[in-house]
Amino acid sequence: MPRYAVSARQLERALAQRFPVRERLAGLLEITLAQPQLRFLPEQNRLGAVLPLEASGPALRQPRNGSLDLDFSLRYEPADQTLRAHRLRVHALRIEGLAPRHTELLDSLGPLLGRQAFGEVVLHRLQPKDLALADGLGLEPGEITVTAQGLVIGFVPKRSASGAGQRPQPDPGRRDDGHDGQAERTGHVEKS
Repeated sequence: MPRYAVSARQLERALAQRFPVRERLAGLLEITLAQPQLRFLPEQNRLGAVLPLEASGPALRQPRNGSLDLDFSLRYEPADQTLRAHRLRVHALRIEGLAPRHTELLDSLGPLLGRQAFGEVVLHRLQPKDLALADGLGLEPGEITVTAQGLVIGFVPKRSASGAGQRPQPDPGRRDDGHDGQAERTGHVEKS
C-alpha cells in the first residue's frame, strides 16, 4: 500500500501562514497567539503545541506574556484534501504575573481559547498529484500516524459511494402510517 509522509518542516510552514492570530475572550482579554512550537507524540499518536501569547485588556493593568499548551489528534477532510487538528485537549493557559485567584478563570478560558485558535486548523493540504497514484489504485487517505519526524498517511480502499445520498429503504414490517402493529418505535437515526 502506498504511504504519504508530511515532514515537521511542512507542518511548521503551514502554521506560519496561520499565525499570529488574535482572539478575544469573554470581553476580558485580548490574546495574540504566536506561531506554535510543535511536539510530536508518537506514543499517543497526537501532536502537541505550545503557543506563546501576549494578553492585554480590561482584566489586566498591562500587557503580559504567557502560553497555551495543548495537544490534538488529526483527521483527514476529503472535501478539501486537508489534514486538520481534531479532538483538542488544552493542558494549560498561563499568563505571567497573574494573582493565584485568577487561576480558576484561566482554567475555564483555556479550552475556549484553544478551540477558537486551533480547533480544526489546517496543518497540511494534499495536492491532486499527491493523491493520483492512490486514486488510480482505488484508495483514499486512511490512518494518520504521528512519528518523531512528522506524519505518515496510510491509504485504504475507497468507501463505496453507491449508498451515498440514497433514501433509507422502508422497513417491510412497518405499515404506511408509521406503525408496525406493535408498540410504537422510538429512537434516532445516526449518520455513519
